Amino acid sequence: MNAPILERDPSDPTTKKEDVSPLLKLVLELGPLVVFFFANARGEWLAQKFPALAELGGPIFIATGLFMAATAAALIASWLLTRSLPIMPLVSGVVVFVFGALTLYLQDDVFIKMKPTIVNTLFGAILLGGLWFGKSLLGYVFASAFRLDAEGWRKLTFRWGLFFLFLAVVNEVVWRSFSTDTWVAFKVWGIMPITLLFTFSQMPLIMRHSLDDHSSK
Repeated sequence: MNAPILERDPSDPTTKKEDVSPLLKLVLELGPLVVFFFANARGEWLAQKFPALAELGGPIFIATGLFMAATAAALIASWLLTRSLPIMPLVSGVVVFVFGALTLYLQDDVFIKMKPTIVNTLFGAILLGGLWFGKSLLGYVFASAFRLDAEGWRKLTFRWGLFFLFLAVVNEVVWRSFSTDTWVAFKVWGIMPITLLFTFSQMPLIMRHSLDDHSSK
């Protein structure tokens, strides 16, 4: 199999993309979620101030419509700044548009609640499926941020694959077991801290397998 050749490519990319500052990147990623949370919490007020929004339905539907608009704005801003669209936000955005449209058209918030489950399951399946075929796909996403050896990319890809599946399960438990307001709050203020903690917990692995030091594999 030619997997070893493919695994070396992510750690030694030949092209370099223009990077966005970490703060701006965080704003682009968190902005739509904050809009979603605010619109759900203040849906009735928004409907009074902007009667056109009342046509969408109750607070969760107003939040869904504004979430879709904010997601589109974030993707457009990312494209204007870098002339590229990161694959993970792009895939997530497509699912937001599809499930958001279904939510608004059918007036059923189950679709927007299932969106994180679908996205995280998709990412987890792709990463773990890639490993099954001998490819550490995470390396192609984060090659510009880290230079790891093949074993490091395999381990990191496996861990992120499992973590995405974990997030999918958590989302299912929360939206099926708690109120819509609780689910929205957890989606905005719970998932991000969990993801940050998991990301920081991977730093020892990244340091061990970094090609910039001489640590053993």
